[in-house]
Amino acid sequence: MIPTLAGRDFLKELDFTVEEYTALIDYSAELKKLHAAGDEPIRATGKAIALVFEKTSTRTRCAFERAAYDLGLGHVYMDPAGSQLGHKESISDTGHVLSGMFNGIEYRGFSQASMTELADAADVPVWNGLSDEWHPTQSLCDMLTMQEHSAKPRNAISFAYLGDTEDNVANSLVVAGAMCGMDVRIVGPKSRWTPQRVIDAADAINAGTGGTLTHTEDVDDGVRGVDFVYTDVWLSMGESKDLWDQRIELLLPYQVNAAVMEATGNPDAKFMHCLPAFHDRNTTVGEQIYEHTGLSALEVTDEVFTSDASIVFEQSSNRWHTIKAVVAATLGLKVGL
Repeated sequence: MIPTLAGRDFLKELDFTVEEYTALIDYSAELKKLHAAGDEPIRATGKAIALVFEKTSTRTRCAFERAAYDLGLGHVYMDPAGSQLGHKESISDTGHVLSGMFNGIEYRGFSQASMTELADAADVPVWNGLSDEWHPTQSLCDMLTMQEHSAKPRNAISFAYLGDTEDNVANSLVVAGAMCGMDVRIVGPKSRWTPQRVIDAADAINAGTGGTLTHTEDVDDGVRGVDFVYTDVWLSMGESKDLWDQRIELLLPYQVNAAVMEATGNPDAKFMHCLPAFHDRNTTVGEQIYEHTGLSALEVTDEVFTSDASIVFEQSSNRWHTIKAVVAATLGLKVGL
């Protein structure tokens, strides 16, 4: 069934009800199956979307562009050097301009307030490709991935998120997990736990879905029995590089390594990461970190990242299918009838 979301923005998970959000997960799975079967009609002739990126991207940009291609949508990509956004033209003015030319706008930026300002000014759906507070297209992909890699009902799945548990991905996962009724474990130093306002929102949702949310500094307790172990980089895009030493000292005890995966007690536990990951020295930053600290990996070891338990690349490809579902549903495209 196609979710009835035409004309709606997707700025954060909380923009949708539990029923709407979970319907998007199921719709994503349907579109993925249709594509694999070669039975995905294109119904969007004459429509186009704008992709506005203040932060660089691999998966988000590629997923939106591939989704646009599959749906028959034209698209225009704008990076910070390719527009006047925030330089000579305000966020609000940009929203008015783009909604006069396009049927939808993806925005990957910094503050959630700017995201909201753009959406308020635009007359077309606005999709959050990432902000400092939320990453809703990522969490939607993650829910689909967990569903695909578990034989359990969605509301019986458990996952632990380790490391910098105050970042945008953690915020989104806490709320998304609640909407799916999951057992969510946030495992990291108390100084970096999820903001209280996000916890309160998740608790309110869990009261209706039966989900649970646990915060702990104890890795063994946090991962015991979970189906999925998830982590992210320890320094978010836009944060000062001067914070690396502090974060490494604080978060190294929460590195996902073979001992952590064993501590789950679940031989079928899977490893997830939203990428990119610092799991080896094969990047410029990875080599710089090694030269500075002597560490060849940070949030996850290469042993885990490249193991059979790792589903990170299947996870990344699901960005395409879930973003396609969001775009199709909010633009009112009748794909998958």
